[in-house]
Amino acid sequence: MDARFTAEQDEIRRTLRELLTKRCGPRELRAALDTPEGHDPVLWTALADQLGLPGLALPEAYGGVGCSATELALACEETGRALAPSPLLATAVLAGPLILALGSDAQRASLLPRLASGAPTAALAVPGTALATALALTGDNGGEWAGGGRAGGVQARRAGEGWRLYGQAEQVLDGHSAGVLLVAAHTGGFARSRTLLFLVPADAQGVVRVRQTALDATRPQARVQLRHVEAELLGDEGGDVLGALAALGDTVAAVLACEAVGAADRALELTVEYVGQREQFGRAIGSFQAVKHRLADVYVQVQAARSAAYYAAWATAKGERAGGLALAQALEALRVASAEGVQLHGGIGFTWEHQAHLYFKRASGDELLFGPVHRLRARAAQTARLFEGREVAV
Repeated sequence: MDARFTAEQDEIRRTLRELLTKRCGPRELRAALDTPEGHDPVLWTALADQLGLPGLALPEAYGGVGCSATELALACEETGRALAPSPLLATAVLAGPLILALGSDAQRASLLPRLASGAPTAALAVPGTALATALALTGDNGGEWAGGGRAGGVQARRAGEGWRLYGQAEQVLDGHSAGVLLVAAHTGGFARSRTLLFLVPADAQGVVRVRQTALDATRPQARVQLRHVEAELLGDEGGDVLGALAALGDTVAAVLACEAVGAADRALELTVEYVGQREQFGRAIGSFQAVKHRLADVYVQVQAARSAAYYAAWATAKGERAGGLALAQALEALRVASAEGVQLHGGIGFTWEHQAHLYFKRASGDELLFGPVHRLRARAAQTARLFEGREVAV
């Protein structure tokens, strides 16, 4: 493994950091959260037009840049530093790769170039709160999460030559602003039960979308209701949907690990800067040994998480799987860094006006969406057969 970044990777990181520093500071971030979309559409257009971020990991044949998931993960490290709210995760990390993997030639040719351009955006709608399960991050994705023949979830039925969907999906990332919905639905009776993916235009008749109040406002979520909505099957009925979701899960974990490392690193930077300025007993509190020790522990944990995240990003592009364990370490580092940041900022760290709480909420929100940490680790151990013949508590 060559741990050095290429000139292209360094340029992506540098350019993106400069753009986000100018366009996504604390004030701009809060203003974006209050918009109906939950992100700044002008910034999203800039990310698409100037950097080609939505199509960074898509083939050039479909209008993408042709880079690998490694470059996408490194880009997300920079968006994580700024907590930049954008449809990047929903469009480029979740929906786009599934369309590329399972879609027909016509569907790829029609959708991927538009997604690569940034308009429209896309969202993966998974029933209930089962995104981590569907991506096989915390256990086997047997498909029961899509409905399993029982009430709830999203059900798909044939309607002539097409399909109709009915049901509800919660916690759909950027689902309220996406132009295209990629919906996971259950179909078939008990004997032929299976999970399929369907394409639904967001403005289709019978689609009701409501933005939800989320713990982490920088990660907008929506409830999507489908009331006998006409849908187009992604690919064909013989596609290995569960296998594609599980394979995608490791890439998603690697990308999220880099994003969490970026956020943890920035939270640590803000704290170090503050303790160097705040004085107590006539000296900066950062000069006290107890504070130094606490921040040193955080630094070591963030650097260890960065190493794991970079390896996972590299391994993903090589067809290896290390994302789940890297994500667990990165989320833990972010939780520790953000919690220490709130504590060491003192009274101001608890206020709504300061940004310290945003990093803490990102840590907590991501664990709720993609974790928790102990289940990510248990799943990684199970996949690696680390405790073969023993029971692993999850």
